[in-house]
Amino acid sequence: NINRSLLALGNCITALSSAVAFVPYRDSKMTRLLKDSLGGNCRAVMIANVSPCHINYEDTHNTLKYANRAKNIKTKAVRNVAQVNYHVSKYTEIIKDLRSEIQEL
Repeated sequence: NINRSLLALGNCITALSSAVAFVPYRDSKMTRLLKDSLGGNCRAVMIANVSPCHINYEDTHNTLKYANRAKNIKTKAVRNVAQVNYHVSKYTEIIKDLRSEIQEL
């Protein structure tokens, strides 16, 4: 099951790095969880764990190819700024009015 999730994650990374219109986030639970981190309004970091041992050459090579594809993902994170319509004193007044309304009920 983890291999299917990693394959789905690889498909999402490939789609995001090549700027394809459709990204298959719904292929696994892991890609659904990482949807906002991968292609949303976030900054994400991928850490690739590699081994210098020749026995692990194939795993290390695949990990580096995977990380290279992830490196090509380009997102533009925008700061989320909420517009405050009232001053803090106005909000405290609204809260006080609501509490008094609750006491009347």
